[in-house]
Formats: sequence, C-alpha cells, structure tokens
Amino acid sequence: MTPPIPPRGPAVDRAPHSVGFWQAFVFWLKLGFISFGGPAGQISIMHQELVENRRWISEQRFLHALNYCMVLPGPEAQQLATYIGWLMHRTWGGVVAGVLFVLPSLLILIGLSWVYIAFGEMPLVAGLLYGIKPAVTAIVVQAAHRIGSRALQNNWLWGIAAASFIAIFAANVPFPAIVVGAALAGYVGGRIAPEKFQLGGGHAKNSQSFGPAWIDDHTPTPAHAQFRWGRLLWVVVVGALLWLVPMGLLTLCYGWNHTLTQMGWFFTKAALLTFGGAYAVLPYVYQGAVGHFGWLTPTQMIDGLALGETTPGPLIMVVAFVGFVGGYVKALFGADALFLAGAVAASVVTWFTFLPSFLFILAGGPFVETTHNNLKFTAPLTAITAAVVGVILNLALFFGYHVLWPHGFGGGFDGVSAVIALGAAVALFRFKRNVIHVIVACAVIGLLIAWIKSTV
Repeated sequence: MTPPIPPRGPAVDRAPHSVGFWQAFVFWLKLGFISFGGPAGQISIMHQELVENRRWISEQRFLHALNYCMVLPGPEAQQLATYIGWLMHRTWGGVVAGVLFVLPSLLILIGLSWVYIAFGEMPLVAGLLYGIKPAVTAIVVQAAHRIGSRALQNNWLWGIAAASFIAIFAANVPFPAIVVGAALAGYVGGRIAPEKFQLGGGHAKNSQSFGPAWIDDHTPTPAHAQFRWGRLLWVVVVGALLWLVPMGLLTLCYGWNHTLTQMGWFFTKAALLTFGGAYAVLPYVYQGAVGHFGWLTPTQMIDGLALGETTPGPLIMVVAFVGFVGGYVKALFGADALFLAGAVAASVVTWFTFLPSFLFILAGGPFVETTHNNLKFTAPLTAITAAVVGVILNLALFFGYHVLWPHGFGGGFDGVSAVIALGAAVALFRFKRNVIHVIVACAVIGLLIAWIKSTV
C-alpha cells in the first residue's frame, strides 16, 4: 500500500554512541508538526531522519518494523513511530512517540474545526473550502489508483475489488461486512490458488545499508523488547483497563445512548477496521456518523476531509473533526459551552481511535523483535486490500457527486468545481505534484473565485 522507500544519501562509517530519551522526545515532537503527505510521506520523513541522517536504526530493522505495522489495522506511520520509540526507550518511548505523532494534529484540527463550524459561512472560509473540496475528490481518486495499481495483480483480486464496490455502492453493505467477506474470500482463495494471493513488492526487497546505526542489523534485542508471556498479559490487562475505565465512566455518567458514549464505541470499532488506511475506513465513518447517528452532514464530512488533508499527522485524524462537529452541534454541555463540547468529543474520539494502535505495538512488538521473521501479507489481508480499492472508488464517487452537484442532480452542475477537480487530477497524475501543493493552489483559486463573485 505504501510505495517503496527510495535509496538516498551516502553511507557513513560511524554510529551514534547513544540516543537519550529527551533527544528522541524533541525529534518526535518535531515530527508531529512536519508529518504531511499521508503515510508515504510520513514514512519517507522517518526513514530519511532516523535511518539516513541520524542513524538511530538500521535500514533492515526499520523495514522489519514497517512490515509488521503494514499488516495491522490502523495508521501504519503512527504505529511505526510508536514501534521505533518503544524499541529505543521502552514503553514510555513508544507512548511518547505515538502521542506526539497525533497530538499536534488533534490540537490544530480542534482549532480549525471551531473556525469552520463558527465562521464557515464567512466568504474567506467558504472560498477556501470551495477550492479545496474538488481537490480532495481528485486526491481520493488518486488514492484508489495508487492502491489499486499495487494490489490488483490478477483477475481474482480485480473481482474482489469489483464485488466490494457493488456491495457498498448498490447494496449499501456495511464496511465491516465487506472486510469479513473479503477476508473469507482470501482465506478460501489462498487455499485454492495461493499464487494469486501473494502480494508482491514487499519493503524488504529494498533493504540497503546507510552505514552503522545505534540499533543496527545485528544489535542484540534489548531486554525490554524480548517476548515474555507475563509482559504480554500485563499489556493486555492495562490496555483493557484503558478502554474499560473511560467507557465505563461515560456510560455511568451519561448513559449508553449518549453521544459521547456512542462515539467511543463506534470509533473503537472503526479503529479495528482501518485496513488499507484512512480512505478505506472513511465510508464506514460516513455510514455511521452521517447516515446513522447524524453527527454531521454529508457536506460537512467532505469539508472535514479537506481540513484533514491540510494538517500534519495521520489522515484518520479526520475523526477528530467528526467528533468536534458532532459534540458542537449536539450542544452536549449546553448552549454556553459549545466549544468545550466539541473539544471533549474530539478528544474522546481520538482516544478510542488510537488506543488499539498502541496496544498492537506494545503487545506484538516483542514477538516481532524476538523472532525477527519477515512478516508478509496473508491471503486474507491481500483480499482485504483488494476490497479496499472498490470501497475507495465508491468514496470518490460520493465526493464527486456532492462537489459537482451540491444541490443534487436537479440543482445543476457546478462546472467551476469540475474544472478545479480536473486541474487537480492533472497535477497529481500527470505532473506528480505534492498533495499539499495541490491543495494550496486550489485553495487560492477558491479565494479568487470568491473575491470575483463578491465584486461582481
């Protein structure tokens, strides 16, 4: 799903003697503010900084960790940061790395969400969003193409992608059911035709040396990273408490059907279904947050993704926008505390969305480090990746409909938005422009259009 990491930089012959906790803390904090570009860009930044420039970890160990994170549900770049932080500085190192990867994005999105919901009708904000939303449509199409070009290697996988598209587009099948169906198809297909369900182009093929590193290829596994059943049980128990205690408090204080409680439960399920990245789980979030719970409107969902594309951190952080708008609109704490309601809801959603990612790393990391096996995608995961392509294509059509026909098919076609979307697609596909550059250019175009309209 994430493209191979290109080799860069000359090898060097001296590794750092040690890396202090606070030295790493400063880097993880910096990373939280510069991690633009989606998982590919974020992983590339970590590779350049940690493997090439700082030499804190070797290429082989970096890719070994990445292979494991790619198998897990959840944002692989955030999980990779957690893994490396844990490997270097034990549990607290992993927690700090993972939290700082997310925290700046959460704070920025809370601020942007408040500006959006409170001042979204102002010409300046409306103009920015008018230009960004067509760009987001093109970005989602590019995501479907990028994942599909790597995942759909034969007719079997093409068939799974087509079936998932039909299921969610025509039959409105819930995303969890599509994931389960694809996994079953992959399990059966892997037994019937195993060669059709082998995902090629693994990261390990690109392994090379950039010189000696602090954690090198043959550095012994540190004591804290060795697998022990007692430690695994401790992680599972603590993780269960970190989920049960806040969920129990929300249920006791507000009841099971309260918005905050339902947000916690819904986004726990969403966190376990993010195979294929944020674009894959967004249809599930849309089905629940827009269709079932009514926390926000379809237009607000598109606007939220537009804002999420412009901030650092994992794209799945768009769930913080969903939480903020839902808490704000529902006025959870009364009409005089709308911002507080939104901020609390965004924080609750973020907690339950990312908690499983930390547990996967802290529980599974010791096993991966101890065995040093090269993990590969299994047949069910290969099939799920194929199904994700169909789901993302449906998401692109959904966005395209609401952007190009903002008032429905009967309300007329927005030709200007179509031109912006086409220009964004050309920039992305033909000229391989950076996502952030495309969004900024489209936002400027949106502002110019708003200014022209205001002067006519």
